[in-house]
Amino acid sequence: MKTTIDLTAMLSSAVANSDLRQRIGALPNVLSERTQRLRARIANAKPTVSLCPYCAVGCSTLAYADEDGKLLDIEGNPESPISGGHLCPKGSAIFGFTVNEARWTTVKYRAPHGHAWEERPLEWALERIAQLVKKTREETFVRERTVDGKTKRVNHTLGIASLGGATFGIEENYLLGKLMRSLGVVSIENQARI
Repeated sequence: MKTTIDLTAMLSSAVANSDLRQRIGALPNVLSERTQRLRARIANAKPTVSLCPYCAVGCSTLAYADEDGKLLDIEGNPESPISGGHLCPKGSAIFGFTVNEARWTTVKYRAPHGHAWEERPLEWALERIAQLVKKTREETFVRERTVDGKTKRVNHTLGIASLGGATFGIEENYLLGKLMRSLGVVSIENQARI
């Protein structure tokens, strides 16, 4: 004759005789006074909803800052319909990238055929970019194109392309698109395929 063991009844009686919240495994949870006083570094921090800066998926993040505006942590936003609070390995490294002491925070310039990077002011870099965009546009701008004996106005440049960022919002993409189209740029990609 087989004997049937009712595991449910055995476990139920074991649970009834002990408070599971006080135990993990076979030993009780021991919390020191120091452990009980510990608080998370983001306990009083203000979360700000943001986006992951890497791909065009658009995963939502929560950036925690203290009262002085110092960034304390970045994590996935559990209310995100896209990622549900999960971030990929690159997205999980946003905080480390942001507070990295080795990260360049100034403009670096290396002259053509140069071997060393030089620090330059931001105003110089913006002016240099504007000059190079203007020069490239003037050298590559096409007003009219003749195909099969028919001349058509095209007013474009194929010498400049624009690649936006996944974190651009509607306003930034609108302004970037307006700027590029006003220059006659044809190759415009804003990575907004969410």
